[in-house]
Parts: sequence; C-alpha cells; structure tokens
Amino acid sequence: MVNTEKFIKEAIHRIQEESKGEKVVIALSGGVDSSVCAELASRAIGERLIPIYVDTGLMRKGETKRISEIFGHLGLKIVNAADEFLDALEGESDPEKKRKIVGERFIRVFEREATATGAQYLLQGTIYPDCIESEGGIKSHHNVGGLPLTMQFQGVIEPLRELYKDEVREVAEALGLPREIAHRMPFPGPGLSVRVVGKVTREAIDVVREANAIIEEVLVEKYRPWQCLGALVGLGTGVKGDNRLHGWIVAVRAVNSRDGMTADPIDVSFQDLQEIESRITSQIPSVARVVYDVTPKPPATIEYE
Repeated sequence: MVNTEKFIKEAIHRIQEESKGEKVVIALSGGVDSSVCAELASRAIGERLIPIYVDTGLMRKGETKRISEIFGHLGLKIVNAADEFLDALEGESDPEKKRKIVGERFIRVFEREATATGAQYLLQGTIYPDCIESEGGIKSHHNVGGLPLTMQFQGVIEPLRELYKDEVREVAEALGLPREIAHRMPFPGPGLSVRVVGKVTREAIDVVREANAIIEEVLVEKYRPWQCLGALVGLGTGVKGDNRLHGWIVAVRAVNSRDGMTADPIDVSFQDLQEIESRITSQIPSVARVVYDVTPKPPATIEYE
C-alpha cells in the first residue's frame, strides 16, 4: 500500500523541481500510468504541460477516438504516425528489435513535437516492474531499455518509477480519475507489434487488432482480468466451407495479477472460450484456429514477446 496523499504531494513537487520552469511533453496513451502522470503534471505545472497522443498504428481498436474524447479537455494533441511506425517494423520478427524500433520511433516523434512546441523535458509513466524487467534482461520496455542512447530533451521525468501497478491504481483513484482509466488493463508500449509472434505486417496487425477487440468484449466485464489479450502465434491448417485454409492461429490469454511480476491464468468457462473462437473465426476470415493459454508467470511472461 502506498500513502497516496504523501506520494501525490511529493510527485507534484518533484515534477515542479525537475521541469525547471520549462515546457514538458507527456506521452498520454490513456493507460493508467500515463494518465496519472498527466494529472500530476497538470496540477504541478499547468499550461506548461503538453499532452500528446501518438497514434502508432499499433493501438487497440477505436483507441484514438476514445482517448481524444476522454482527454480532450487537457488540450490533447493527436499525432498520426502510423505509417512511420509500421514502415519501420515491416518484416521484423525479433522481439527485442521490435521494442527497440518502437522505442526509437517513440522518442523521435516526441523530439519533433518538442521542437515545434519548445518543450525541453519528457514526462513518462515508467513504473517499477518496467525497470526490473529491462534491467534483468527479461525484455526491454520502450520507455526504459528501449530508449535510444541520445535524445534532444534536457531530461526525462519519471514520477512513478518506484511504484507497482496496483499502487498506481490507488493513486489514480486518489486523484479522482475515472474508473475506466484507474482500472484499465495494461497495454504494452510496443503495442500490437509484440502480439504478432514473428514478422510484423500490416495485415497481421489488422488481424490481431480485431481479435483483441473480440476477446476484450467477451472477457473484460465478466471476468475483470488483470490483462487479457490475443496473439498471433503462427499459421496452421484449417477448413472453411469446402476449402483448405492455411491461416492464423490466435492464442487467447487472460490472467490475474497483483503487480505484473507474477500472474495466474483465469479459469475461463468453455462456453465463453467457444464464443471467442466462433466470433474470431467467423469475423476474421484469415484465422484458422483459436487456442487458450494456461501458462502462469513464471515461466511465461504475460505478453508473448
């Protein structure tokens, strides 16, 4: 448990001190981490905060529209950089390279915006598990191990760096953020690129985006998972109508966790799994089969890459 009142006061002071009177750019994705950072910074530095949402082309279905609705009152700027990210990722299959590519593009986009706005600092929602996993070599996070070695910002401000995810949610509630944000499922910084095992293509991203939307519609309200997702894990043989199909295999994953360091699979009913399978295979013609992952963390990570 975190002393939220004390933390909020200290975080606001820290942002004020570290920003040194300059403008600050924040990557506002709509996740709980960046949303808490935005609220803290808004209270700390007011109009010196420049919230920017980057549409990477790797986001969930309807994400950009929903984020603009929720955070429009902050003067949120929407940057459409989908082609830039997808072109850079095209054909890449190595998980770490995907994260490095997204991390590099992420920073460069913000450098560009900072040049236009005069912002000198980057505010990020890095939390403690991000640091542990990056430093331990488990995987690089786009806002930790994925950062390029040189940046044009004077510095990076990370007020949540010592908190676990459940503690960030407590702070979100103390700040009065909507439940939709405070209890939102984690979403990886590299987005859907790490839910495509193997080569990234525009077609694969479109398929996994639709699959994730169906999975969330079936599971989120009923099971309240820490995280649920779908990943393309390869190709398999199937039959649709009278035709043989060599199509995508979608792996469904739903877990509960306290802080993301460990996780247990959810006992999803067979009926709900059948609904997911039926909807995915009927609505996405290129999917041949659907499977359910029952592996805890460890030994598996929550995401596939």
